[in-house]
Amino acid sequence: MNETPSPLAMAAQGKAPEVTVSKDMIKRGFFVAPVLMLVAGVVWGLSGMWSAGVGIALVLANFGLAAALIAWAAPISLALMMGVSLFGYLIRLGLLAVAIFLLRDVSWINLPALGVTIIVTHLGLLFWEMKFIAASLAFPGLRPHE
Repeated sequence: MNETPSPLAMAAQGKAPEVTVSKDMIKRGFFVAPVLMLVAGVVWGLSGMWSAGVGIALVLANFGLAAALIAWAAPISLALMMGVSLFGYLIRLGLLAVAIFLLRDVSWINLPALGVTIIVTHLGLLFWEMKFIAASLAFPGLRPHE
């Protein structure tokens, strides 16, 4: 008897586009970090600028960890990749909460600046990256350069 395995038990083939997309977002994050820190410095002062830097670092680490987890799980099985995507999101959200909890009493941290930076950077980089994503199975991930 030759049964075909479930598609969920199969491993993803080829290069993980998540890593390429995350590297691109991290590159863009480094590009806009000085601008975001300057704006936060103007609005909240020096503590706001440093808090924005910490917030940007947390966001970029979050994107990098997401890509690393998916790239690790995809070659094993698609079911594991889906589980890692869901529970990895919850774990990464928890790690962000723990980081904010640990930083909340640090003298040079401005919590409003940190919170706004985390939200704006996450959403801003995700929406900015949408412009460069190929919505095609022929080119998963970033669009090829023309």
